[in-house]
Amino acid sequence: MSFTVLVPARMASTRLPDKPLADIGGLPMVVRVARQAARSGALRVIVAADDARVIAACARHGVEAVLTRVDHASGSDRLAEACTLLGLDGDAIVVNVQGDEPLIDPALIRECADLLRADGGAVVATAAHAIDDVADFANPNVVKVVLDAKSRALYFSRAPLPWWRDASSIGNPALPMAGAQDIGALRHIGLYAYRAGYLRTFPTLAMAPLEKLESLEQLRVLWHGERIVVHVAPHAPPGGVDTAEDLARVRALLDGSAR
Repeated sequence: MSFTVLVPARMASTRLPDKPLADIGGLPMVVRVARQAARSGALRVIVAADDARVIAACARHGVEAVLTRVDHASGSDRLAEACTLLGLDGDAIVVNVQGDEPLIDPALIRECADLLRADGGAVVATAAHAIDDVADFANPNVVKVVLDAKSRALYFSRAPLPWWRDASSIGNPALPMAGAQDIGALRHIGLYAYRAGYLRTFPTLAMAPLEKLESLEQLRVLWHGERIVVHVAPHAPPGGVDTAEDLARVRALLDGSAR
């Protein structure tokens, strides 16, 4: 099976300026992400950047990259342009690996690509893992997903989901975690595989009211009647890099593993 990994890289990060070029063990972060993604068995790994400095850094380290516009509203818009620039066939499988995930599990990338290829009724594949912490279940920054019998997404939400009718009788607004585990609460992992033809179409679709309400772009797919199939991973993936503290954590982990 062949698939392509696209890594969107945007320089205008507010919390960590010039994030794609942040040094991690002597390599720019985006290069580390691309090399980690290449271990998935992808046919190609290509960085989709909005800045010539990222293109130059990738070239120095032998990573393929394309220059995209700077005014894209989202990463998926940037990837849609990259698909067009690369001339990818509409049936090609494209996996979106965020440029701030230097610890991404290569097996997870491959599993999402495999799952989408196997499910001809879905246009997108993504991943989730079981929630085992009550704070995560209640946290609106932790996106939840519920599935149908075919492991396809029914809904994504920032609210605790699913919710059981008799929860109010428990008298604990935080809810006992045993109850959340019993009903299969899942945390969404922001890794996506697309069919390239659909990825090119996605930015042309009208935003969904629920997408605006929840600030969750994947709800646009469901709103327009398409299917998202979900791989349930056995454990949570390593955290990405959003802040200087995250960067320090990843540097320490990789420095320790190199000893």
